[in-house]
Amino acid sequence: MQGLFSFAQGSRKITLPRVRLALTPTPLEPLETTSDRLGFFLSAKRDDLTGLALGGNKIRQLEYYFGAAREQGATTMLVTGAIQSNYTRAVAAACARLGMRCHVQLENRVPGMSSDAYRDSGNVLLTRLYGAEVTYFAGADDEVAADKAIHAVANRLRNAGEVPYHISLKADSAPLGSVGYLHAAQELLEQQPDTTHVVLASGSGQTQAGLLTGLRMLGSGARVFGVSVRRAPGAQRARVLSYCHTLSAMLGVEPVVQESDVQVFEGNLNTGYGLPEDGLMDFLLGAMRREGLLLDPVYTGKAFAAIPRLKEQGYFSPQARVVFLHTGGLPALFAYGPEFLSRLNRIDA
Repeated sequence: MQGLFSFAQGSRKITLPRVRLALTPTPLEPLETTSDRLGFFLSAKRDDLTGLALGGNKIRQLEYYFGAAREQGATTMLVTGAIQSNYTRAVAAACARLGMRCHVQLENRVPGMSSDAYRDSGNVLLTRLYGAEVTYFAGADDEVAADKAIHAVANRLRNAGEVPYHISLKADSAPLGSVGYLHAAQELLEQQPDTTHVVLASGSGQTQAGLLTGLRMLGSGARVFGVSVRRAPGAQRARVLSYCHTLSAMLGVEPVVQESDVQVFEGNLNTGYGLPEDGLMDFLLGAMRREGLLLDPVYTGKAFAAIPRLKEQGYFSPQARVVFLHTGGLPALFAYGPEFLSRLNRIDA
């Protein structure tokens, strides 16, 4: 159950409880067609292929949350997220594999999405198939209130004799999920030591914080560009930096990430979190048909769409070696089926 991360300094090691869930290392795949179109080398780090529950970045993150939960004797895992949350689906799957109970609280963070497909298919369907108990948070998009509601559920379970473990993704929570991306940084540098940039979707911020911290700990100056899919870039930048500093403190090392290292860009151009803007949907269809690369309109699609924008703004030279971190989220494609079909019916008519 124990996981070990060896630091670049050689003698410094730390052991954290870990439950192996992900199939790693994930491949690094050249995107030749898009590279030719953009004029620099682009590849995809395929963390959509981490295995469990159709993969994604959450599988790496959960190894350390479940490690801590098992060490504490937990019998039930609790997590809250949006209706089409990848995190809740991954937690439900890990619980099924490990013989634990799971309680998922879903929040309606995207009021504009009300189709049956959005509410019942994709991640919601998989979460239920894995046997999770699902409840709905009635309030608005409010992290503090949602956290309070899930704590009430934890108290109810505790009174019933369960040992609950709550995975909190609030900004002030311990970023155990970031530890999984220290390993991903190590993998990436072994696969492509001359990586100059990494582009990824930045949601909770833990993936960006872990990858950036890992790269700096291993001596890489590669720039990590987070594309914020939920918050304003300034707020997301502060969140990621806080996670980086907390992660260093958890590991017992001096902070290696400077404020200037944390770079975050707007991902919700002309739209909001979880909303399928027409231009984005057209872009995703083009990317799928050129590269055979499946992208969702909430996370990976917005991050991938930022790459040509960043190129136009001068961030990538012809000598750049850019990696797109594909963080998964593929079940959400089915939740947005009606929106994709509407585009296809017009385009293919």
